[in-house]
Amino acid sequence: MAQQHLDPPTNPAARSSPRLPAPLAQGGTPTGDDLAAYLRAQATEFLRSLRQHRETGGAANGSQESVDAVRALRRSARRISGSLHTFRPLLEAEWSEGMRPELAWLSGALAREHAYGARLERLLGALNRLSGATLPTSGTPAAPKGNLTVGAAKAGALLDRQLTLARTRAHSAALQALGSSRFHAVADSVAVLASEVPLVPGAAGTDLRPSAAAAEDRLTDAVAALPLVTAGHPYNAEALVHGLSADTVPQPQDAPWHQVRLLLRLHRYAREVLYGQECPVDVRLLAAGQALNRHRDAAEAASAAASAARTPRIAPATAYALGVLHADQRHEVEAARFAFQQAWQKEAVRTP
Repeated sequence: MAQQHLDPPTNPAARSSPRLPAPLAQGGTPTGDDLAAYLRAQATEFLRSLRQHRETGGAANGSQESVDAVRALRRSARRISGSLHTFRPLLEAEWSEGMRPELAWLSGALAREHAYGARLERLLGALNRLSGATLPTSGTPAAPKGNLTVGAAKAGALLDRQLTLARTRAHSAALQALGSSRFHAVADSVAVLASEVPLVPGAAGTDLRPSAAAAEDRLTDAVAALPLVTAGHPYNAEALVHGLSADTVPQPQDAPWHQVRLLLRLHRYAREVLYGQECPVDVRLLAAGQALNRHRDAAEAASAAASAARTPRIAPATAYALGVLHADQRHEVEAARFAFQQAWQKEAVRTP
C-alpha cells in the first residue's frame, strides 16, 4: 500500500481540524457538496489517526497515545459508515455498499479489546459493591468473610480469567486486522475518499434534509415500538426469567434497545453533516445516548456473568455470587431503560 495513501495532507492548514460548512446554522440549505466535505474531513481524520497510531508504536505498544489513536480511528470509521448509510441515495451504490461493511468490520475488530476490559472492570466493581468488601486483584490472596464475599472472591477470579483471556485474544485479533490486506484495502479506499467523494450525478446540489429526516423518522418509529411502560417500572421480572438458564441466546428484550442505540447514533451523525462544526448540542439526544450506552454495557455484563455461572463444576458459593451479579446487572439494564424514557420524553427538537 502506497504510503502517500496513509498520510493526511502536509499543508499546515489542512492538518488542523477541517472547517466544515454549517448550512443550517447559517440559514442555508445543506446539499451533497456539504456531505462530500464532511466525508472528506472524516477520511482525513481517519488517516491522521492511523499515522499517529503507527508513530506511537501501534497496538502492540499499548501506550495511551496509541489507545487514543485507535479510538479516533474507530470514531471516524463509524461516522463515515453511518453517513454512507443515511445518505446512500446520493452516493454511488456499488462503492457505498462495498465500503460500509468493511468499515463496520474494522470498527468492531478494534472495539472488542476495550469492551472486554471495561466489562471486567464493571463486573469486579459490582462484586465489590455487592459483597461490601474489596476483592483481591490477580495474584493477591483473598481474605473473605461472609457467604457472598467468599463466592464473590471466587467469582471475581473466574471472571478475571475468562475476560482477560477474551481481551488477550481480541488484542491479537486487532493486531492481525491492522496488518491484514483487508485493512490495507480499507485504508486505501479511505485515502481516495479524502480527496474524491463518489457522488451520483446531480447529487452535489441535492437537499440533504429529506434523507436526514428519514433517519430521524426511523429512530422515532423504533422508539415508539419500545416497551417504555415496562421500562417505567423499577423491576422487570421478565428480564430475569432466562438469565441463568442453559439457553445462551441473548435476552430478546435487549435487541430492540440495541437497535435504537444504533439508530440514535445515525441520527446524530446526520445532524453533524447538516450543521458541520457548528452542530448545536441536543441535550435530549446526549442524555438518551448515554442511557443507551449504559444499557448496552449492563446487558453485556449480565450476559458475561450468566456465561461464567454456566462454567462446569464451580462451587455453589461462586454460582450464587454470579447469580446475584447477573440480577444486579439486569437491574442496571432496567435503570438505564428508565433513564432513557425520562430523557426521551423531554420536548424534542426536530431537525429542520
